[in-house]
Amino acid sequence: MSGINKAGLVVLGLVSVADLLTPLLSDGEHPPMAVAIGTAVVGLISLVLIVLGWRGKGWVLAPLITLRLASALLAVPAFFVADVPAGAVAAAGVGVAATIFGVVAVLMPARTPVRVS
Repeated sequence: MSGINKAGLVVLGLVSVADLLTPLLSDGEHPPMAVAIGTAVVGLISLVLIVLGWRGKGWVLAPLITLRLASALLAVPAFFVADVPAGAVAAAGVGVAATIFGVVAVLMPARTPVRVS
């Protein structure tokens, strides 16, 4: 696993921790508590997958990326629903951007130097 792949896992880990804390940060309406709890479950599962990925289990990438992208999609309504506080919209934007960066970084191929004789 290259440095950029590890950086992607770290970013996805940070976003997963934020997801895990969502029920504590929700006012019950933004996001609705059911969505906040679902987001926390996705965050917890993601953290387990990130630990396994860090330990070299390559099979975790597909479910991890799927969960993180699903989580980012859960944040998209914040941009279109009326009366969502500006802080929640900003947090959703940061989360979506960080998820995209993390997924791209995790998927980057490892570079191996070419030896010239």
